[in-house]
Amino acid sequence: MNDTLLNAARKTVPTLSANAALTERELRPAPDSVTAVRDAGLFALSVPTEAGGLDVDLHTFVEVIAELGRGCASTAWVVALCASAKKLTASIVSDTARDALLADPNAVVCASGVPQGARGERVPGGLRISGRWAMASGSELASWAMVMVPLTGDGPPTVCPTLVPASDLSVDRTWRAAGLAGTSSHTLVAEDVFVPESLVTFPDGAGPMVPPEAVFMGGLAALAPMIGATRGALDVVEAAIAGKRAPYATTYARVADSPLGRYWFTEALQRTESALQRTLRVADVIDALRPGAAIPVTERIRLRVELTTAARECREALELLLDLHGASGFADANPLQRFWRDVAVGTRHPYFTPYILAEDHGRVAFDMMPTVSLTL
Repeated sequence: MNDTLLNAARKTVPTLSANAALTERELRPAPDSVTAVRDAGLFALSVPTEAGGLDVDLHTFVEVIAELGRGCASTAWVVALCASAKKLTASIVSDTARDALLADPNAVVCASGVPQGARGERVPGGLRISGRWAMASGSELASWAMVMVPLTGDGPPTVCPTLVPASDLSVDRTWRAAGLAGTSSHTLVAEDVFVPESLVTFPDGAGPMVPPEAVFMGGLAALAPMIGATRGALDVVEAAIAGKRAPYATTYARVADSPLGRYWFTEALQRTESALQRTLRVADVIDALRPGAAIPVTERIRLRVELTTAARECREALELLLDLHGASGFADANPLQRFWRDVAVGTRHPYFTPYILAEDHGRVAFDMMPTVSLTL
């Protein structure tokens, strides 16, 4: 199935690439790009086969999403975070909510754990919610939203993972960013919305147990589009330097005739390949876990370091490619500048916060527990 899915993803790349500028301008994936992804069945990557989905392992997931990112990082981001949201939500909600979520395996699901003045009040039969939830990638395409709702009332502060039909929410188009502008990562708004208790995971004291594969899938979902975007940048620069583009005011007829020009390119290529291989190794470790198995904190740290290093390598590769291509790579019509901006933003997702990870790495090394990260 791996080759079949990769071929399906590759066939969408020309469409995603042709619509990447429109996606960025419209702040959401272009309709033709969404259709191409849906026709390829790629919105069902993480849906169980019994529900009509593909249920791919994480290794395949990374490869497919990276392929999409080669055409358009924003579209790949939405597909990846939709898959991650489905995996996470299905692992913590009731059977009734899970069945509703997966009824259409190709539906788009968005999620937000960033409440802004949001609150929920328990009422007979469910929960009434109001407020805003920021950075819900895919918000304008979604059929369902999974939001973290702070509960009002007495007792310690608690939040409820809550599955809400997107039709019950409105979208405030707040995500206007230098990169990944086309991800529709806008703000969801609820105004006194009733959610039946079957769609709410009420706290039981311990909180929902999120399986490690769902936690790490979130990081892989953010990183794989960035690897794809870096490979897209490589495609642009390789075509330029192998063609008639010459280093300014030199005796060379093209950049590829320069030994150091070729070396510069292969340095970027090696960083990109290293980022991909690091990410696939992490995916393989998670894929090999037995169901319900825990991961020791020392191993979680090691895997997170791998992913954060891969994110840095993507940025380093882009800088080399821009140096090699020159200032024309920043022209609006050149996709290189969009890949650069997308990678600069996406690799700074909170999952990859390097200084917090470095602090926790030191805490674990010297047994100065607990860690400061709540998502480690």
